[in-house]
Amino acid sequence: MESLESPKYIQTSLAAAITLKLKKGKFYREARLNCLNLLLSYESGCKGRCAYCGLAKDRITRVDESTFIRVKWPKYEFEEILRQAKKEQDNLKRVCVAMVTNPRALDDCNYLVRRLKEDTGLLISALVTPTLIRNKSQIAELKENGADSLGIAVDTATEKLFERFRGLGVQGPHHWAHYWQVVQDAVDVFGANNVSVHLIVGLGETEAEMVEVIQRVYQLKAIPHLFAFYPEKGSPLEMLGQPPIGQYRRIQLARYLIVNGLDHRGQMKFNSAGQLTAFGINIEPTVNTGLPFMTSGCRDLQGEVACNRPYGNERPGELLYNYPFRPTGEDLELIRKQLWPGLERNLAAVR
Repeated sequence: MESLESPKYIQTSLAAAITLKLKKGKFYREARLNCLNLLLSYESGCKGRCAYCGLAKDRITRVDESTFIRVKWPKYEFEEILRQAKKEQDNLKRVCVAMVTNPRALDDCNYLVRRLKEDTGLLISALVTPTLIRNKSQIAELKENGADSLGIAVDTATEKLFERFRGLGVQGPHHWAHYWQVVQDAVDVFGANNVSVHLIVGLGETEAEMVEVIQRVYQLKAIPHLFAFYPEKGSPLEMLGQPPIGQYRRIQLARYLIVNGLDHRGQMKFNSAGQLTAFGINIEPTVNTGLPFMTSGCRDLQGEVACNRPYGNERPGELLYNYPFRPTGEDLELIRKQLWPGLERNLAAVR
């Protein structure tokens, strides 16, 4: 029986499969996927044991049935993906090749990046696993093969949470200090603002801790991208709910202000529970643009977000954590209501 492993076979998000016309479907509110997301796949799965992840070794039964970031990721031959990507090239702005923790993943990622660049010419992001990277030359090889952007999923806001959910707490292979060293090395290789750090809101951190790590990423000349925690069925954290929308909205706004040089962690105010209670500037003009509440991701040639991941954090039609399009006037009315009510309830409890 033929092995359905990478690099010959690769998984792609359901949204990408629809965009490539490999599956039928349409997007809620006519959203469009701008970035083709690809995920390396191996029969032995991912060697990581991250407590919240749908790809964690302890959770997987069959690779092709696994979910990751809420939805199923169907598997196709890479050559078929490549053919369809070339056909739909005008509808795509970027490709992201994501590694898992597997000894073969770095070599396979390099191969796929090179082939995609040669055959499509699209911008390419490599979402790497720092645990598999030992030196800068390995990072440089990805750039030489055609990647213009590199992503690192640190995920947690603090070392304590990292160790609890990704490291010793789950007997996982990942180490906090090494992840941050690879972030710095990647910035040295790819340059300022060409490295992204993924952060998940809702893993038990305070808002102050999340803003602190966002500020750290910005000072390293990398770009933080936000995800709202989503409980993966069968994972150790499947009973943990998603973060309150007020918490997420405040963090989205703080991230936008920091990365655009409009505000700083030191100017913001937090209560005794670590909740963000005030920004250092008048936020109304920024809120009115709607931009802070859109998906944060790698950009296209015009500097607009290409990796917009429609409905990756929520089911279509439900509460939108990340808007895959610019919020309308009606959306902005809702967002303004969402910014503070949860804080008021929590403040009452603190008092």
